Amino acid sequence: MGSDSDLPVVKKACDTLKELGIPFELHVYSAHRTPEKAKSFAESAAENGFGAIIAAAGMAAHLAGALAANTVLPVVGIPVRNDTLDGLDALLSTVQMPSGIPVATVGINAAANAALLCAEILAVDDASLREKLTEKRRASAEAVLEKDRTIMDRL
Repeated sequence: MGSDSDLPVVKKACDTLKELGIPFELHVYSAHRTPEKAKSFAESAAENGFGAIIAAAGMAAHLAGALAANTVLPVVGIPVRNDTLDGLDALLSTVQMPSGIPVATVGINAAANAALLCAEILAVDDASLREKLTEKRRASAEAVLEKDRTIMDRL
């Protein structure tokens, strides 16, 4: 996270990763206030066992790009909504990366999707995780179909 104020958003990613049994760490590193710490984390992430990185930040939202510039691991950015431009500034800062430094970007405050995208990346080589994701999708589809079956009862 770029700031501890991002925690309410990032908690949804944490919950999703826990549900899937994916270990993770949570840190506050700023692309602007602690650039060397962010760089060091990104440079050592692969050797420390990480398979992907999620970076959440609002406003200028340079954290995901700063991390991606210092690792070849997949980086998934979560633009965090703020009061100034309702998160549009964070979205554009996260998604508009220069050629050669990609950052996968989910929707504004879409932390659960960031966790799911990282899980899908990791599941390429993990059949057990792939099965958990398949089951999660099945359960989600069933929940929608249950709502379809009961919607008329509410009217």
